[in-house]
Amino acid sequence: MLETIFKIFKNSDDQNTENKSDDLTILCGLMIEAANTDGKLAKEEIEKISQILINNFKENPEDVNKTLKIAIENKDEPKSLHYYTSKINKNFETEKKLIIIETLWEVILSDGEIHDFESNLIRRLAGLLYISDVSCGNAKRKALEKINITKSTE
Repeated sequence: MLETIFKIFKNSDDQNTENKSDDLTILCGLMIEAANTDGKLAKEEIEKISQILINNFKENPEDVNKTLKIAIENKDEPKSLHYYTSKINKNFETEKKLIIIETLWEVILSDGEIHDFESNLIRRLAGLLYISDVSCGNAKRKALEKINITKSTE
């Protein structure tokens, strides 16, 4: 399912490299924002983000590392949520936005804790993306199930 998130950010099959880089930047920025909401950017969260981008989206590891490094350095910039959500709202349908919410829940849950600030971020994000509380809760449940399945196979 996470493989489809990268497709969300593709506007066409002939998308140029600059747009692909911008898409990776938006995705990294959102994931770093979610991971950092509790004031701690845990190593497990960064590894989960990197793993999702490399394994599921088949992104070049060098590009992922560079983009993650920039996103981490810029994590405290004020453009964060409104910048990302405005781009997403202009280009994507509700189904694709739900996939983003589910992925962000996976990142948040990767350190084994849900901090109040993190759940608040998801609620705000869901509101900015026009996602209902019920749909957001279903995305959280799916992310928990996926994480529990992953942990039980390790």
